[in-house]
Amino acid sequence: MGCCDHESSGMVISWYPGHMNKARKELVKLLRGIHVVIEVLDARIPMASANPLLAAMTKQLPIIKILNKADLADKQITRAWLNHFNTQSAGICLLNGRDQPLSFESLLRSAYQLCGPRGSQSRARQMVIVGIPNVGKSSLLNQLTDRKLAKTGNEPAVTRRQQRVQLDEDWYLVDTPGLLWPRLEDQGAAYRLACTGTIRNTAVEAEDIAWFTAEMLLSEHRHALSRRYHIAASITEPEQLLRHIAEIRGSLGKGGHPDWHKTSELLLNDYRSGKLGSLSLETPPE
Repeated sequence: MGCCDHESSGMVISWYPGHMNKARKELVKLLRGIHVVIEVLDARIPMASANPLLAAMTKQLPIIKILNKADLADKQITRAWLNHFNTQSAGICLLNGRDQPLSFESLLRSAYQLCGPRGSQSRARQMVIVGIPNVGKSSLLNQLTDRKLAKTGNEPAVTRRQQRVQLDEDWYLVDTPGLLWPRLEDQGAAYRLACTGTIRNTAVEAEDIAWFTAEMLLSEHRHALSRRYHIAASITEPEQLLRHIAEIRGSLGKGGHPDWHKTSELLLNDYRSGKLGSLSLETPPE
């Protein structure tokens, strides 16, 4: 299939494996004994990475939103998201990134701010970490506890079961598997999720996601493409960009034609790993 066919193919993204349905049912049960919910969002796509199912399931509980992978997102836009979340709800929004790791103390301070001191309760209280696949929940758990408790990996659905850890004498923290929702109605958001690596590779076509990513980067982050790939002003279409990357990265197949799959993976890996720079794909509503 030539790369030019992707625009017309319009793949519909949908990924909701059986273990997620099981995880959702287990989470509903677990929430009955939870005092604070920590929702981990991808700082590059805070809206697309917010699970509407979770919003419905946790609406009675205090929420700490964490804009994770903040080092991969635009700093100014992330600050705007932080202000947006901190002014619009009763919850608290915090940042976490390689260059600004969230500390255990900050998290506990926020939990006490939302719940008050333990008082005469004899039992420790519980927080739960929730979020979509591959948003970095397990890495965050390891960071907060300074132990390698949770298995992490650079692909979605590594965590398959709940894990409960004692943080201190007052708090337990429960890590949960990544959850999507059964119908990804907003396909623009679904493509942004795929672009950041939330949806398992076997459920999407790399070429399709790369085409979408190329289109978006050309219209919104051209400077990053110029810096990384030295693109000419004449490159304005996704196919031209992918062809150029294939040429400069040597991912050409028979007869000097681009290996579209390999080139697509090159572009996606460059975006996901931050090699294109710190780029946000969503801005907060005005």
